[in-house]
Amino acid sequence: MLHRTQRFIALVTVATNPASLGASSRFGPLAASKHYSSTNTTTTTTTTTTATMDILRVAKEGTTHPFGDSRSVQQAFPAAIPVEEADPFLMCDTWDMMETVGPSEDPDHFPVGWHPHRGFDICTYVKHGVGRHGDSLGNRETFESPGMQWMATGSGVVHAEGGATPKGQRNQGFQIWINSPAESKMDNPRYGTVPPQDMPAVKVDETMQARVLAGEAFGVKGKFETTVPILMVDFELDATAATCDEDAAQPNDKKSALTIPTEMDTAMLYVYEGEINVNIHAEAVAAGHVVLLDASESLSRELRLSPTTTGGTGKVLLFAGQKLKEPIVWKGPIVMNTEAEMDQTYQELRSGGFPWVQVDWDYRRIATKPKEDEEKK
Repeated sequence: MLHRTQRFIALVTVATNPASLGASSRFGPLAASKHYSSTNTTTTTTTTTTATMDILRVAKEGTTHPFGDSRSVQQAFPAAIPVEEADPFLMCDTWDMMETVGPSEDPDHFPVGWHPHRGFDICTYVKHGVGRHGDSLGNRETFESPGMQWMATGSGVVHAEGGATPKGQRNQGFQIWINSPAESKMDNPRYGTVPPQDMPAVKVDETMQARVLAGEAFGVKGKFETTVPILMVDFELDATAATCDEDAAQPNDKKSALTIPTEMDTAMLYVYEGEINVNIHAEAVAAGHVVLLDASESLSRELRLSPTTTGGTGKVLLFAGQKLKEPIVWKGPIVMNTEAEMDQTYQELRSGGFPWVQVDWDYRRIATKPKEDEEKK
């Protein structure tokens, strides 16, 4: 259940102050392009010269209904962590279900239909199932799991998702939104697909492996080319070491402590399966909870994760980045800085002037794609 289908129709909350944004508000917002393909952010393992990060609080995930009907997803933030604390991260939704329909027979049909985005980056990370995507840049991609599809939406894209997982298979994944700064919101859009072979797991120690989505950790650079430097890592912990892939890459330093870069003043963990121990926190953190870490201290940058008991397992996503501290106007699938920018965007949507950058054929009908474009691919 990838999502965002009808958010541009449901004009809901508009917020001009990040502090006023919460879980309900997500339904409500050409400069030279610059982006980060992990080389800008280096995160290293350490034997320890800094203290572990304190836990500010542990909050429960929420349940949201992105389609306005009975279908639901679980939301880590902003449901558990408000936007001003999660900055630059806007949203993390997750779904986990058995596929009941199967792949779309019509190449132009997507369960999550065509809808617009502007002003932020999107990562669709599929853990189980098959990802599928089409967009106004002419991309039509299908990818196996664990895999990832990402967009820097910039001045705007229209896209559609889903419809590739075989019937009866597990369909699990995440959609994550990262805000773009005002100076980059109208950059030309960018897109990438990352198959499993391009995002291998790294064996951190005998009980843990990690898959780096964005930024750099354990000697691996993530493939998500974000507008601002961030760190996103998917950890899998197992006290029996059963989850560690036999062919997982071996890091040079097997110490399991991770040092969060000092410039990143936001750090969160989302436990989505099992339970884990975080640093020296007395109680285990169970699935469905978000840990907000204190990333304000320059001498307390270390993060240590471990299974809770012998035989215990846990899966957790790490999010770290530097706060933008900019005004946010968020309405459905659009995130801008001012109400005037939001009004202009919706005027473009109504008048047919959106998106600014698109292919010169009908991207909603793959049969209209020029043959020479297919040959180049």
